[in-house]
Amino acid sequence: MCACLTFAYSKSLSLPINRLPMADMQNTLAAPASLEGTSLHTGEKVTLTLKPAPEDHGFVFCRVDLPDKPLIPANVDLVETVERATTLSVGSNRVHTVEHVISALVGMGIDNALIEMDANEPPIADGSSAPFVALIKQAGIQQQEAPRKTWHIREPLHLDLGNGSLITIVPDNKFRLTVTNVGRNDLHTEHFSGEVTPELYEKEIAPARTFTFYEDVAPLLEKGLIKGGSLENAVVIRGENVMSKEPRRFGNEFARHKALDLIGDLMLGGKRILGHVIAVAPGHGPNTKMAALLKKEYAKMKTSVPPVTIPEGEAVLHLPDILKILPHRYPFLLIDRVIDFTDKTCTAIKNLTFNEDFFQGHFPGHPVMPGVLQLEAMAQTASVLVLRIPENQGKVGYFMSADKVKWRKPVTPGDTLFIEAEIVSFRRGIGQAECRCLLNGEVASSATIKFAVQ
Repeated sequence: MCACLTFAYSKSLSLPINRLPMADMQNTLAAPASLEGTSLHTGEKVTLTLKPAPEDHGFVFCRVDLPDKPLIPANVDLVETVERATTLSVGSNRVHTVEHVISALVGMGIDNALIEMDANEPPIADGSSAPFVALIKQAGIQQQEAPRKTWHIREPLHLDLGNGSLITIVPDNKFRLTVTNVGRNDLHTEHFSGEVTPELYEKEIAPARTFTFYEDVAPLLEKGLIKGGSLENAVVIRGENVMSKEPRRFGNEFARHKALDLIGDLMLGGKRILGHVIAVAPGHGPNTKMAALLKKEYAKMKTSVPPVTIPEGEAVLHLPDILKILPHRYPFLLIDRVIDFTDKTCTAIKNLTFNEDFFQGHFPGHPVMPGVLQLEAMAQTASVLVLRIPENQGKVGYFMSADKVKWRKPVTPGDTLFIEAEIVSFRRGIGQAECRCLLNGEVASSATIKFAVQ
């Protein structure tokens, strides 16, 4: 049975949570939880239930009120309209105003959820995503076994719609937002900036309510929208004045709500990102266009490299994460980042430059990476897998033997080496792995290695 939740806003939500999600693992809900209310645009009564979902499921809406209970994935390719809200459709089946609930799930670190609704739009509640944050906390967060696959933005992406709306994403090791809400007639122009973490999202973004301008109310009603709107679930701007049943929750509440919408809409691109999103006058139209650009660029990135090098995400573990797992340090750490792994496999990258110490003497005038160091890179990649196991944390992996060692291609400065390892056995601290180094999709070296973990 799903427990129903009655929501009352406060600046400090105190509902229990199992634990904050680990940044490098996928998360789902620990149990179902439901929220009842009225939808904003259709004005219908609706019950929304968040349910756990398996790894790599993503966010999927389910219309339980329709025959066959059709599923509608949170996918930018399914965006139908973006007027005052984001609508997704599969055939004649639609879900409206999806951005608030998706934003809450992303902001609180959830990766996989089934979102059931018995109408075509989530409840608006108080116009913010705080009710959904409270719902997530009621359900609890369950860490899953699969790693979170995040796209680390390496090159700037820019979207200019020519109407004053701009969105740029620049490289960053965190997920950050800088949002400028541009008001009408130079009124209510506001700014918000911050790193999106579950803690910041809950306190600084989720409570920000949706808003509209007084002169837009009548035209929206004529279009059949905001039938469930009221001063209890929206802020209405009339000139310099703000109409609301309660005082503004933040001095820059409008910019914060724009950030809230942006988080939800960008996730329709299908990937969590690490990058700094800078948005001026964002809205559902620009947001979803940037989501489409993200999806396009990610697909382009995957097809621009040999098939064997295609990861599901550009980075799973960055250098600081690797340093927490492996005892190796400069100049003997021979992997730069991990781009994919499962319970038994791991793929790492080593970017080689002429500045590597070993190139200076191996060989002058003809630099080649020593084969024994390629073997060491394989061993380190295998070690990432076994040393991440809780009972092995803090231990060290020692070489025992290397069999079937073959070197097929020289590895030189400027090459990017993809190192793959598959654990074929691990028992009583003794492991065996099949490994290979790939260069431009071709095997540069391979070996079967045995190691001990102590």
